[in-house]
Amino acid sequence: MPGFEVSEAPVGTNRRIRNRAIWAVALFAASVPPALVGIGITNATSTQVNVATPMAFGLWTVGLLFSLWAAVPTIRHWDVLPPATRWLGALPMLSNSLLLTIAVLAVSFGTR
Repeated sequence: MPGFEVSEAPVGTNRRIRNRAIWAVALFAASVPPALVGIGITNATSTQVNVATPMAFGLWTVGLLFSLWAAVPTIRHWDVLPPATRWLGALPMLSNSLLLTIAVLAVSFGTR
């Protein structure tokens, strides 16, 4: 809206963005060990149950939700946030999109 300038973000926005971004990174990191275990037992027979892979996907999905939850207010209040909070709020989505891009490229152009 023309003429509408915001001098600062609403109270508590910096803290909420930081908390959500830290939780997102922690959940992404927590999904790595179950993913490695799941890769190790991908050839499970019908009597064996691979619980690690769904756990890794679950932690990763919750981390994705937290990273979105941090990215939306970061983008919304980008101009008035301190630079450190800007990048902390954007980091989980940036790293996640980079990881997905690398994975898609590896699957597309990988050796068969």
